[in-house]
Amino acid sequence: QVQLQESGPGLVKPSQTLSLTCTVSVGSITTNYHYWGWIRQPPGKGLEWMGAIAYSGSTYYSPTLKSRTSISRDTSKNQFTLQLTSMTPGDTAVYYCARILNGYWHDSWGQGTQVTVSS
Repeated sequence: QVQLQESGPGLVKPSQTLSLTCTVSVGSITTNYHYWGWIRQPPGKGLEWMGAIAYSGSTYYSPTLKSRTSISRDTSKNQFTLQLTSMTPGDTAVYYCARILNGYWHDSWGQGTQVTVSS
């Protein structure tokens, strides 16, 4: 059993940086071969995989977002964090964190948090 919860600002101004934290309340982010990812869904569009951080601390990013994305973790708090720079209205979306098993299966998700980019 795992539980994940996203937290952070609901409103970001254009050009600013988004910072979201995922708190894992059941299970450990250092469990072998577990990966922890960020996914977003803009209004009216499909899910977009953004990136992930491995149990080891290694990071992986979508090529389309790599230049603006950073994922980090705090193992003492069992949390991992997304930072997305240079925000535009096109980044408005519901942002989810998730656990990833077997290199592909996103088996457990947070409830998602709405982030709106507006001036």
